[in-house]
Amino acid sequence: MGGVLSSIVGGQEDSAVESSEPSRVTAFHSSARWQLHFDASKKLNKLMVVDFTATWCGPCKFMAPAFDAMSAKYTDVDFVKIDVDELADVAREFAVQAMPSFVLLKQGKEVDRVVGAKKDELENKILKHREAPKFAA
Repeated sequence: MGGVLSSIVGGQEDSAVESSEPSRVTAFHSSARWQLHFDASKKLNKLMVVDFTATWCGPCKFMAPAFDAMSAKYTDVDFVKIDVDELADVAREFAVQAMPSFVLLKQGKEVDRVVGAKKDELENKILKHREAPKFAA
């Protein structure tokens, strides 16, 4: 069974490398760089989806290809990946308690959240929030 699992995981890694679509997901490895990006995003009315993930998290690995695919499909949305072990302060700031957690932000404010490996729910919430409001603010 272990051999099958490793070959499946290996296959996913290989397909990600061979993909013609470059990933549009930005991974942050520094709290300072994340803060600069986050501050800049507050000035834009653009949806940002932050994937709080961990290298040891099985459901996170399951969601990674779907998250990459959504980033290629919804080019008007900013897709970000943050490792909770690497940037624990950022995970605390957003009160992340389970992985994966997807936090949807607009102008620096949380507009929605998906906890768990729920591809359809995440995509539905992206569709709901990516559009600009139909009324003047």
